[in-house]
Amino acid sequence: MEFEPVIGLEVHAQLSTQSKLFCGCSTEYGAEANTQTCPVCLGMPGTLPVLNREAVRMAVMMGLAVEAEVRPRSVFARKNYFYPDLPKGYQTSQYELPLIEHGRLRTEPEDGEPKVVGITRIHMEEDAGKSLHEGFGEGVTAIDLNRTGTPLIEIVSEPDMRSPAEAVAYLKKLHSIVRYLEICDGNMQEGSFRCDANVSIRPKGSEEFGTRAELKNLNSFRNVERAITYEMARQQEVLEDGGHITQETRLWDADKGETRSMRTKEEANDYRYFPCPDLLPLDVPESLVEEAQGSLPELPDAKRERFMTEFGLKDYDASVLTTSRELAGYYERVVATGADAKLAANWTMVELLGALNKDGRDITESPISAENLGLLVQRIEDETISGKIAKQVFEPMYAEGADPDTIVEREGLKQITDTSAIEGVVDEVIGENEGQVQQYLDGKEKVLGFFVGQVMKKTSGRANPQQVNQIVKEKLDARKG
Repeated sequence: MEFEPVIGLEVHAQLSTQSKLFCGCSTEYGAEANTQTCPVCLGMPGTLPVLNREAVRMAVMMGLAVEAEVRPRSVFARKNYFYPDLPKGYQTSQYELPLIEHGRLRTEPEDGEPKVVGITRIHMEEDAGKSLHEGFGEGVTAIDLNRTGTPLIEIVSEPDMRSPAEAVAYLKKLHSIVRYLEICDGNMQEGSFRCDANVSIRPKGSEEFGTRAELKNLNSFRNVERAITYEMARQQEVLEDGGHITQETRLWDADKGETRSMRTKEEANDYRYFPCPDLLPLDVPESLVEEAQGSLPELPDAKRERFMTEFGLKDYDASVLTTSRELAGYYERVVATGADAKLAANWTMVELLGALNKDGRDITESPISAENLGLLVQRIEDETISGKIAKQVFEPMYAEGADPDTIVEREGLKQITDTSAIEGVVDEVIGENEGQVQQYLDGKEKVLGFFVGQVMKKTSGRANPQQVNQIVKEKLDARKG
């Protein structure tokens, strides 16, 4: 039997506010354990929460960015469960009346057609603390409550995805948007952007959903793809052997490349949700929605379309260059120097991103400024250097952060464009290779490349290739007369 997966994602994005959701404690990452807490976020008796307005504005921005409805009134609820890093014994979240509902996101999976994924809801909630299991002795778990109370939005998709690639494309698009909006730094390793995947399978063509498993601990795009792929195969094997899928939460073990059972999946009634008695319903004024709308930047899809129209880029190139707000900004600064847009795109994507990826660096850490890369592209255009020589110039630019003109002058790499100088070298090469000359005269025109190569070798690659080709052909053809 042929099966298909049904996939939905629950994405938690930690909002980049200066303070926590219900108190004034700092949200700075990396502080000494348990130094960013107060009676409110620790749930001490007699304390009352005060909602962070900036967190609400950021959540509304996200809702607008995915074409969702912003509820004029939403309600905070208590989600009750007991865990060592949840000091209050409940999490303040939203349940029946979330802030955002009914959104949509267009994605472009690498292995398929563009797809629109529905977004069921985006609700606000506070984060829990962090359990630390290493470095404290065998069997000892330490608790750091600095993260407790940090504002989160949870973005819950519809079960619209039908392959791991579609899930990754959706997740990457969300990741890009929260960074464009500057409401979340998107750091998956630090947990500020994290994902749980709900995965089930069903016979292909069936309308009924199968029993799902929720996959936890997915801290990279690669692990999302691996975990879903593994879980699909695991569930199919169980069904083909006549077994039944258990609704449960499963932990992804990246080292072993497998999921393992963590606990039986809770239902909503297990959490005993009820409206938080310490918080009034959240009434969002129209002025706040207008404020959020006014602070929306140009988003990835709109920027991609503009890059295609304004710079004449292909869809793929425009998509790559708009992956992040920082990369798009870098590219636009390169073009702003007067560099050819298409050539600038090629050098940004292939040479620069290739070098940065090799070193594990981000575009914000580029040792080559946008202005210097633009200058390099211009030197190719004005034929000061050839494209091949430009790669030799790029290496010390990347290593030293120097400008291309300085390197060209220092290394003597300026392109030879003087026709008489090139003719002299061509005459020399032709005189040294009479055998190849005769081959050309006998009709073997492919040997033309041999002569061009010899000229380029003698000039250390500095001769203008187009001029060399033209002069070599003219001189060899003259021998046919």
